[in-house]
Amino acid sequence: MVNYWLMKSEPSVYSIHNLQQQQQTIWDGVRNYQARNFLKQMQVGDLAFFYHSNAKPPGVFGLMKIIEANIPDPTQFDPDSEYFDPKSTLESPRWQTVKVEFIEAFNCPILLSTLKEKFSSDEFLLVKKGNRLSVIPVIESVAKNILNMKN
Repeated sequence: MVNYWLMKSEPSVYSIHNLQQQQQTIWDGVRNYQARNFLKQMQVGDLAFFYHSNAKPPGVFGLMKIIEANIPDPTQFDPDSEYFDPKSTLESPRWQTVKVEFIEAFNCPILLSTLKEKFSSDEFLLVKKGNRLSVIPVIESVAKNILNMKN
């Protein structure tokens, strides 16, 4: 069974076009425990929508696949990284991540305004007022609707 996720990145930091060029990347730097717990639930083969946050306009810009799961986030061990965590050790890492692979960039992004019109906050956590999580689950019916909207 494939699970669906939404993962946010600011396009000025890392965009769908960066992923398209690199084809694969580790999704590092998540430092919210609830988002980390969602990352820990991801399985190889799951699909994730690539969401540009803090963009004008924000929205879903593409699709990627989880190709490795439960990877210790290497930035937690790097003292020069803004995501360094001195309490994290190789034996007991606090932060997990996944490796993703590019599937596609949408010809027309699905904007947040459209998503707010289409889905309720009970269906889709992204449109819930005050939600700021960078990684969220997406129920299958919402995921299928988003995939249909991109065509």
